[in-house]
Formats: sequence, C-alpha cells, structure tokens
Amino acid sequence: MKRIKSLLFAGSLLLSCSVHAGKITVAAASDLKFAMDEIVTAFQKSSKGDTVDVVYGSSGKFHTQIQQGAPYDLFFSADIGFPRELAANGLAASAVKPYAFGRIVLWSTTQDASGMTLASLAEPKITRIAIANPKHAPYGKRAEEALRAAGVWDKVEAKLVYGENIAQTAQFVQSGSAQVGIIALALALNPELSRKGGYWLIPDTLHEALEQGFIITRQGANNPLAQRFADFMAARPARDIMTRHGFVLPGEGVGDDSK
Repeated sequence: MKRIKSLLFAGSLLLSCSVHAGKITVAAASDLKFAMDEIVTAFQKSSKGDTVDVVYGSSGKFHTQIQQGAPYDLFFSADIGFPRELAANGLAASAVKPYAFGRIVLWSTTQDASGMTLASLAEPKITRIAIANPKHAPYGKRAEEALRAAGVWDKVEAKLVYGENIAQTAQFVQSGSAQVGIIALALALNPELSRKGGYWLIPDTLHEALEQGFIITRQGANNPLAQRFADFMAARPARDIMTRHGFVLPGEGVGDDSK
C-alpha cells in the first residue's frame, strides 16, 4: 500500500509539473541567433519545465506571416517599424518595446576586411558582395543606405548577391559565394564566425539607426510564459548577453566606431 501511495504521489507530481509547464514560439530576426540562443538557455534554467522555441528569419517575412495568422507568441524584429505596424493594426498584446540597436560591418574570410572601407568594394578584384535583401531585411536596407551614402552604390550594384536574411548573407561569404559581405556585428563577433574572418565596423552615420523592437503578439496574449520571457529581456542577465554580442542597448548610446 505504501508503494502504491508513493507511485500515486509521484504521478500526481509529474502531472502537476506538466500542467504548469508552458511553451511559447518566438519569431526572431536572424541577427539575434547567437544572443537569443544564449538568452533562452539562461531563461529556461530559471524557468524549470518551460519551453521556448525560436524560429530565426527575416523580420519583413515574419511581419507578413503574423498578419496572416502565424502562431508566434513574440516577435523580435531587427526594425522596430514592423512591430509598430502590427501593434497599430491590433495584432499586438503588448506595447512595442525597443530592445537594442544593431550595427553593420564589412566581413570577409578571404580579404583583410579590417583594412577595408566601403570604397574598397568598388575595386575590380572584388566581384561578389553579399548583403541581405533590402526589400524585407532591415540589415539589407541599412547596407544599401550605407553604400549609397558612401557614393559607391552604382559601382557595386552589379556585384551584389542577396541573402534572404542576415544569417544567409554570412553563409554566402563563408561558402565562398561572395568575397565580402555586409553583415550584423552580432554575427561577426561570435566565435563561430570571428575565427574565420575579420571585420570593419561601418560608421552608423552612413545609415538610419537599426533600432530593434519586440512585441507579444495577439497569439501570445493569454500565455503567461510570453510575459515572463518579455520581462526577462529587461533583466540584467539578458542585457549582459546582448551587450556581449555587440548590441547597443536603449539608453546607452550609439556611435562607438572605435573597433
């Protein structure tokens, strides 16, 4: 009888844990890949039993998918304009929260990118340049702005190859499909990429600020885990991770071109 009671207690405990465990799906811009993976690991350690699934991709495409009813509980965009538009259309269950400013860099595995500038891209030896698609990827849009501001867009446009998102853009450079790419600083700093190539930080005076923001979507409105994860993004552990991965946090200023 005592053994039966113990088994029943253990079973009820497991059932209780499964009932209270939550799950959310997060849509996140590709520049967040390394930072967000680390943040999710830290969050799940402090939130036993909960599951956070993250899908990475283009902010513009996520914006369209959410409008079409995609089941994302939170949306972290590389351009704060996308979540603002969703909120304006009644598709958000929270205020739009800025979480970081991104930076763009020239990055290469075959060239000494640290000694390059945007003017270097016009040289004949550079024949393939990767950027994210400006039509739906904020980092691609800022890359185009910087190339135009530097006066080299007309000279390099024919050399451009377009990634669906900033992660695929980096892959083009890694695979040799492009000699150099304009990618996120957050990717270039990660050991997975930094050991393969160097970078040059593009002055942020050459493009609009890459202000990034997130929302809890209407899908996540009644999911307590969505709010807990949103709150965790403002906590010191998450902020430290974001800073370590090259993001400038709101209120801390942009414009450090010392690297």
